[in-house]
Amino acid sequence: MRDRDSGLRLADVLVETVDTLTDDFDLGRYLRWLADRCVELLGVRGAGVMYTGGGSEVLIAAGGRQPRAVRQLLEIQHLGGPCVESFGSGEPVAPVRIDSRGAGARWPAFAERACRYGIAETYAVPIRRHDTVLGALNVFVAARPAVGAESGPASDLGVGIAQALANAAATGLHNHRTHFACRVLSEQLQTALDSRIRVEQAKGILAERWQTGMDEAFEAMRSHARREQQVVDLVAAQVIKGLIDAEALRHGRSGPI
Repeated sequence: MRDRDSGLRLADVLVETVDTLTDDFDLGRYLRWLADRCVELLGVRGAGVMYTGGGSEVLIAAGGRQPRAVRQLLEIQHLGGPCVESFGSGEPVAPVRIDSRGAGARWPAFAERACRYGIAETYAVPIRRHDTVLGALNVFVAARPAVGAESGPASDLGVGIAQALANAAATGLHNHRTHFACRVLSEQLQTALDSRIRVEQAKGILAERWQTGMDEAFEAMRSHARREQQVVDLVAAQVIKGLIDAEALRHGRSGPI
């Protein structure tokens, strides 16, 4: 029954991980949630996320009962560590023991800090969307489980679960970025359309009042915009609202009604 319940919980978490198309999506909160779910599913001491989104800025999120310790284990990896190595290669870093022959030989500063916090083993998996590495997920396994705590899955299975979670996160983050970009583009297009409608409406008002062509009306608005260092759309809005003297505008004189 426990295995069945664990499998159902994993499925639920993976579905939640890709569900990022919400108006209140917050990247920092999402990354912390991801780290916490990793701790929950694997039964480990802690987990952390390094995320760049394909850019240069690095965001760090820590999960577990000791987020400060996890954050420090991530931050010290500027001197080397499993998370940075996985991010750089785009490949998983297999479980490494925190001892002189394992992590101590590869990342001495990181290993010393991990020993201080009672970490016995660590591994990391990339958060990757096709060929683009967005970040990495780092898992920290305690030397001894807390009294009464259930032990997590074996290391190889743990790596597989962590990678499944990271893959789902990569898809969710990619979907959110695409959705956000589409929304921005849609808003820009709507703004441009609204501006065009206002300009055409103002041209029509002036052309009818002056009994002249639309081109002359537009040229008058454009000249006024240049003199007043305004955009044509703003001048058009003022014409529509009757805030500009139409005759002054026609003869190249500035001044509101």
